[in-house]
Amino acid sequence: MSTKKEFDVKVLLDEKKQFFTSISDQIWEHPELHFQEKFAVGKMEEALLTEGFKVEKNISNLETAIMGSYGDGPTVIAFLGEYDALPYLSQEGGKAEHSPIQEGGAGHGCGHNLLGVGAFAAAVAAKAYVEQTNAPFTIRFYGCPAEENGSGKAHMATQGVFDDVDLAISWHPNFFNSTMHLRSLANYAAVFKFKGRSAHAAAAPHLGRSALDAVELMNVGVNYLREHIIQEARVHYAVTHTGGTSPNVVQPYAEVSYLIRAPKKEQVVQIHQRIQKIAEGAALMTETTVEEQFQGTASDLIPNETLARVMQSQLDDAAPIEFNEDELGFAEKIYETLDSESKAAAHRIFTPEQVQELGDKRLSNVVTPMAPEAMLYGSTDVGDVSWITPTVQCTTACLVIGTPLHTWQVVSVGKTSIGHKGMLYAAEIMATTAIHCIENPSVIEEAKDELKKRLNGEKYTSLIPTK
Repeated sequence: MSTKKEFDVKVLLDEKKQFFTSISDQIWEHPELHFQEKFAVGKMEEALLTEGFKVEKNISNLETAIMGSYGDGPTVIAFLGEYDALPYLSQEGGKAEHSPIQEGGAGHGCGHNLLGVGAFAAAVAAKAYVEQTNAPFTIRFYGCPAEENGSGKAHMATQGVFDDVDLAISWHPNFFNSTMHLRSLANYAAVFKFKGRSAHAAAAPHLGRSALDAVELMNVGVNYLREHIIQEARVHYAVTHTGGTSPNVVQPYAEVSYLIRAPKKEQVVQIHQRIQKIAEGAALMTETTVEEQFQGTASDLIPNETLARVMQSQLDDAAPIEFNEDELGFAEKIYETLDSESKAAAHRIFTPEQVQELGDKRLSNVVTPMAPEAMLYGSTDVGDVSWITPTVQCTTACLVIGTPLHTWQVVSVGKTSIGHKGMLYAAEIMATTAIHCIENPSVIEEAKDELKKRLNGEKYTSLIPTK
């Protein structure tokens, strides 16, 4: 078997750099929301076929889920990609001021154009290694829709798509280079739809039953509930339909979208049940009816220290990203658009020595030391995969230091050489992590043993309703 030194991942990625960055930019130019990623999945299908992968479409009956596979070895290594965008984040690329391409349009405010193509690039490199060495492994790329809203991987996991995977690898764009040795919050999202009866608000208000009143009462009730749930839980809501714009009409329909998070799925279930009772109470108070519609759910992320240490070693050994003066200059302009709180919080990511080394540079080329396992107070449907197979992720510097995700600044940088460099760096780290595991298969067995111990007999279950 060839060794990693003989097979240079970075050289391969450099040779195909234009190919990868072009796909990423094209997906950036066509931002699509959850389960609507038809352009993106079409580009990924085309790219997978170009690189010699066998392609399966409509995975788990999801039109925008896809799988590319190479090899027939008994051990399966999977790379997880995403490509969904976010609403209301349209932004011109490479601009250091807020400049929407389309008012109210979507944009890649979480960098999933980079995420999906970076994972694909890593799969291409791992495939080339298996092809060259005849290693008894199968390499897969999963194109996973709706991470932001809808949790595509949860649907895929429920259908057994990852059951034969021995190891899953992914990443996420950010402003620092690190191994994601993290847990995350499980979540559940639903829309509560209230129906009442319209009436003239002045001439016959007694005939009306206001659905908007019900939404407001529900929100008040949930806000009182916050005092009586565990501190680690999070509850968010957005009024997505107010019933109209005329105050002279008793609104017959209104709806509110809720997202519930907690460290464990059973805690999410308990909070959700209490919120359901509040919704029913709001309907009773207003003599309206309420219907709940499921939107999405994600499991808590199960970290894997065995794999995290392997990935950290790849980060420590890799040559750092090199940013040129033009990139640093543009980064400075973006940095000046950030609020002081984001800037201050960002520097806590780095060690004091790294802060000194970075100086006034607004792009990171240093590697954050692997930290003790911690909680990420967010959610990801990668969590569902992590319950089924050992999973590891990294972040790389695709963004300006201090940039919060889900902002126009992310969109702006996502179609620049800064984002491209971070994407290819992530692909290198993921690919070399996979190659290390191919050359040292005992690591995969150790990672599986660790997952088994962490789960302690608990089986994967999804909160997706069965009816």
